[in-house]
Amino acid sequence: ARGLNIDASSGYECERAMRAGFAAEDISLSSQELPTFFPDLVKQGVKVNACSLSQLERFGEVFPGGEVGVRFNPGLGSGGTGKTNVGGPSSSFGIWYESLPKVKEIVEKYKLKVVRIHTHIGSGSDPAVWQKVSGMSLDLCREFPGVTTLNLGGGYKVGRMSYEKSTDLQVVGVPVKEAFEAFAKDTGRQLKLEIEPGTFLLANSCAVVTSVQDKVVTGTSEGHTFLKLDMGMTEVLRPSLYGSQHPLVSVSAAGTLPTTTADYVVVGHCCESGDLLTPAPDEPETISERTMGEVNIGDLIVIEGSGAYCAGMSSKNYNSFPEAPEVMKLEDGSFALIR
Repeated sequence: ARGLNIDASSGYECERAMRAGFAAEDISLSSQELPTFFPDLVKQGVKVNACSLSQLERFGEVFPGGEVGVRFNPGLGSGGTGKTNVGGPSSSFGIWYESLPKVKEIVEKYKLKVVRIHTHIGSGSDPAVWQKVSGMSLDLCREFPGVTTLNLGGGYKVGRMSYEKSTDLQVVGVPVKEAFEAFAKDTGRQLKLEIEPGTFLLANSCAVVTSVQDKVVTGTSEGHTFLKLDMGMTEVLRPSLYGSQHPLVSVSAAGTLPTTTADYVVVGHCCESGDLLTPAPDEPETISERTMGEVNIGDLIVIEGSGAYCAGMSSKNYNSFPEAPEVMKLEDGSFALIR
């Protein structure tokens, strides 16, 4: 659809994508855990990027002479928080760039053909870091004459809150385009660029509609007014895990917007003090009040920006809460229950 393929982070995501209708050859697997059944995936057409020396060795043992991708850790990364930075010496993702001689040794041992280089570095999209890594990645491509594709990963920042800035693709993209053109002129090789813009495309495509189940006041000078919702980390884990911020829109039970505001700490329904919808920015263990439309028990809160890393990253089964239903708005304006 519209030129989109699948970047899978587990063998099970590969299987799920194929069940959803994606062709195996349109799926690329870059996984912390190379599944035991990876040979079956490769035979179906899934492309594998070896993310460690042992993964590369395992691939070579099963598919000597085969085509493979290699994910490198270029030595630096970019992330909104340390938990979303997947490059640099504190990250286990990819093969450390200084292990290039060992990579070549394994490639030669099994007569492999490296056709892809992958260097995803995180979810911060610092333009300067991204441009530097693209240059380093092109240098890695020079080391393998069979490389036809360079995947620079994703992590393009999406502003969910009004004060957050989204990645300007022109700022980060134009210098990369120029670097690819220079590489082609210098080497005679025109590489295919792959990126992973999942969050950039989908983050603001969904919202969670929840209701206020309870209202609790801790009556001290250091106290707060807590809103307890009928959802939580079972649907939106990002605030509890990263200290991420999501817009919270108050709606009365009658469907109108409140005319007055109040300061609230908004929490989820799990038996977990960390089930928090309003942490301090990038500080998941620090509660923070949010000024929002005044609500009472039975009113609604709409959690916006829930289209990426929410349902797919939920702490499903915690406290045995069932999965939330999902409703899709169709092109004609009608709604369909899809889960």
